[in-house]
Amino acid sequence: MAIIVNLDVMMAKRKMSLSELAEKVGITLANLSILKNNKAKAIRFSTLDAVCEALDCQPADILEYRKE
Repeated sequence: MAIIVNLDVMMAKRKMSLSELAEKVGITLANLSILKNNKAKAIRFSTLDAVCEALDCQPADILEYRKE
């Protein structure tokens, strides 16, 4: 996949655990784990908005495009 999710990098920079972020964003730990491990097929803008707000970052800090 050409889109890489760098959620773990931003979580480490903010010193935030997966469970803490899941609670702040309001999604299940399992769904957030799928996103973090680059297994998600899609992400809702509302979820991306909530993640960016919780981590105080921009979407580009989390999502990266790499040519295959």
